[in-house]
Amino acid sequence: MNKLILVIALLLNLPVESYTQSGELQGFVQTDEAPVPFVAVFLKGTKLGSVTDANGAYTIKNIPFGTYVLTVSAVGYEQINKNITIVNAEPKIENFSLSSLSHGLGEVVVSGTMKEISKLESPVPVEIYTDKFFKNNPSPSIFESLQQVNGVRPQINCNICNTGDIHINGLEGPYTMILIDGMPIVSGLATVYGLSGIPQSLIERVEIVKGPASTLYGSEAVGGLINIITKKPGNAPLFSADVMGTTWAEINTDIAGKFSIKDKAQSLIGVNYFNYQLPIDNNNDGFTDVTLQNRISLFNKWSFKRKKNRIFSLAGRYVYEDRWGGDMNWNANFRGGDSIYGESIYTSRWELFGTYQLPVQENISLQFSANGHNQNSVYGDMSYIAEQYIGFGQLIWDKSIKRHDILLGATIRYTYYDDNTPATASFDTIGLGTNMASVMYLPGLFLQDEIALNDNNKLLLGLRFDQNSIHGNIITPRLNYKWNTPNKKNTLRFSIGNGYRVANIFTEDHAALTGSRQVEFLSNLAPETSWNSNINFVKKIISKNGSFLSLDASAFYTYFDNKIIADYDSDPNKISYDNLTGYAVSKGVSLNLDFSFNFGLKMQVGGTLMDVYSIENEIKTQQLFTEKFNGVWNVGYTFPKSGVTIDYTGNVYSPMRLPLLSDLDPRSEYSPWWSIQNIQISKQFKKGFELYGGIKNLLNWTPNKGIPFLIARPNDPFDKTVDFDEHGQAIANENNPYGLTFDPAYVYGPNQGIRGFIGFRYHLK
Repeated sequence: MNKLILVIALLLNLPVESYTQSGELQGFVQTDEAPVPFVAVFLKGTKLGSVTDANGAYTIKNIPFGTYVLTVSAVGYEQINKNITIVNAEPKIENFSLSSLSHGLGEVVVSGTMKEISKLESPVPVEIYTDKFFKNNPSPSIFESLQQVNGVRPQINCNICNTGDIHINGLEGPYTMILIDGMPIVSGLATVYGLSGIPQSLIERVEIVKGPASTLYGSEAVGGLINIITKKPGNAPLFSADVMGTTWAEINTDIAGKFSIKDKAQSLIGVNYFNYQLPIDNNNDGFTDVTLQNRISLFNKWSFKRKKNRIFSLAGRYVYEDRWGGDMNWNANFRGGDSIYGESIYTSRWELFGTYQLPVQENISLQFSANGHNQNSVYGDMSYIAEQYIGFGQLIWDKSIKRHDILLGATIRYTYYDDNTPATASFDTIGLGTNMASVMYLPGLFLQDEIALNDNNKLLLGLRFDQNSIHGNIITPRLNYKWNTPNKKNTLRFSIGNGYRVANIFTEDHAALTGSRQVEFLSNLAPETSWNSNINFVKKIISKNGSFLSLDASAFYTYFDNKIIADYDSDPNKISYDNLTGYAVSKGVSLNLDFSFNFGLKMQVGGTLMDVYSIENEIKTQQLFTEKFNGVWNVGYTFPKSGVTIDYTGNVYSPMRLPLLSDLDPRSEYSPWWSIQNIQISKQFKKGFELYGGIKNLLNWTPNKGIPFLIARPNDPFDKTVDFDEHGQAIANENNPYGLTFDPAYVYGPNQGIRGFIGFRYHLK
């Protein structure tokens, strides 16, 4: 019998001594001096293993004497492999420190509560996506990269200039606040263009909060917020470069480097350059399929060393972009004329922002930002010249008192805006129709109390008061609750809050500027108000062999009682804006599944099912450009021996309602189901070099398929041959059989078809 056991042990490559003697392994797993729970610690090639508890501790018992490869693995961190030898019965101690790799379990978030807190401990559900996530499908701007996030959709708003905004859970771009390092940099006039030109090599992670955040961040954070966290100079590589080109002749270059001034300061410098100058018209409508662009962005961030590790950081960014789209025969000589149609936009933008922790005993910080945005644009023969300057200051006191973690803040926001539209007829008068003044002050106060009821329950209460110089006093309350099991493998979060938003149509809705529709304001637009609730449940399942499953499910509901609706339907030649006299609703459910297997396969799959509509005069109307369902996936596998990684990414969207111009318009009122899928192969070499390449839009999907045309009357963009009746309606005749006017707003997805790409990255640490 002993001989049989010996033979079986040798065949299975097991230590022979295991049948008579065994030992024990124990220790802790941490990152940045904080314990990491749910880490799989196992002996490779055996069934022996353990999972760390809430304190990061693990124990593996009954280990036969011998030498093994100990693997420490957790989603979001670099895997550790270490040779260990068990030679006696005394417990062997092995502690580990993990390095963050991707969005994971133990990461720190700031967006939910405006302070650093473990993602597991945050009472506000925050989704984290690091630079590695976006590298699975590289794009020249963070705007395009967000297409891989469940429930977040970059919406193209114009077939000609390809500008767009970010939808969260079906709510349009103006309801999403965009932050850079926690500062409200991208807003107002920059809503359409502010996400371009952020060097992706400088992005550490992107945090996304879906739901109300107005209590902390004020106006615009109604549907949620996207916080782009840039790298700290101390954590960035000494030098990095990322250069990518496509078969459409697009070139994107990211270059970054850091330097130090003795031991007093560190600086991070980044440059992004994107160029696309090849007019393509694959859909044969005579207009460019993709806007030509020439964009450069400069970024500089400083971190200063101070006594007692107090914070002082300062950053700045400058972006210049020249983009145009339109008739294939257009050039700059036709800019602003009425002979050949083109949309030409010159954008110049600067930003400055920072944080300074006051030299006092209490934890008090000053956050500040300023930005200027100048836009010189023409849409055919109509010009839109605008400038905007925003100054922002925020003083925050962070204080812990027993079970209470209190955050008290005072803010002031100054906005100057002027353009050549009726919105700002003169410098110092309230705008006509938009109710937007050239100058607006927005002082505010907010209080947040995060209460640890016990080890498994947290309650967050928040209240904000703003005094808008145009609209008066505004109060926005907030409540969040979190419950988790003692092992933190199950977490339930609930939130409810109030939001408000001051609208500026000409800076937010591109359709108000392009095409031949007339813009009509039916009243002085009042600020929008809403109530939002969200329920979120997260479950973690980790096997002893290192496989991992995360389930993240949410249900959301947003109610507007005076939402501003753009009416495309009542009059096909007009866009009419007014506050809704009824109400509007955005509701739905979403699910994210995150799989990670110990043999190298990783999968992230998500889907959102939603219903976004308005009710007025007992008539239900589905919101334009809003799908009922969207899904995303990201599947990656790394071949262990070669180091080659394959990433297959994609998204899918259900039909959405689109604006038609007349009863005779032959285009479908609803888009079809559509999907964009991509594949990438990458190889990491020694000394920080990486080569990658692949195919984007594998299915060669474009929105013009299955319909007679996308752009209405591209042959007559100035409506010179359109006949109108006494009511201003286009008349159907031999030259205009469908009774249409020129309009490029029938758009729901990118016009760019299949294309190859190749690039390389280099990091010098």
